[in-house]
Amino acid sequence: MTSTVIAFHSGYGHTRRLAQSLAEGASETRGDEARLVDVATIDDAGWALLAAADAIVFGAPTYMGGASAQFKAFADESSKVWIAQGWKDKVAGGFTCSLNLTGDKDSTLAWLLTFAMQHGMVWAGLGMLPASDPGDPQAINRLGAYTGLLAQADNLPPEQSPPPGDLETAVAYGRRIAALARRLRG
Repeated sequence: MTSTVIAFHSGYGHTRRLAQSLAEGASETRGDEARLVDVATIDDAGWALLAAADAIVFGAPTYMGGASAQFKAFADESSKVWIAQGWKDKVAGGFTCSLNLTGDKDSTLAWLLTFAMQHGMVWAGLGMLPASDPGDPQAINRLGAYTGLLAQADNLPPEQSPPPGDLETAVAYGRRIAALARRLRG
């Protein structure tokens, strides 16, 4: 049994929807569990979930070429965990979402990767090839990511966006994260 925590901030609900899809994939195997922790309202129970997790997936919307301020505040607050090396050797991954197809999402993922590396974590990339038809909103990995999950939210409510392909990519990534955590645990 592995425990995956998706630590995220969502400004408008789109990133939360991705977090829920990641959790769905991470908990597909019997005995595996996935929990969501909204870092904008994290409390002692949230920090305890992160401490006990086998894997942590970090997610934030891309605002102005980087992670949201609320996620950065959480990252700064994690310095006590960093000093104690509390997340060392946990599996890590990352995801981000923005309105535009690119929107400088790569810089947000690179920042999340650096954050995880500072904590001594083991980063898991997406592990899949890009879509053969990136224009198809049903396509898995339509944005061609490797480092982690990239998603695009149209100017629609979260019930209608991100598109199905991005949500399915999140499910597959959650599944991969949990599988790697199981393997690392031995």
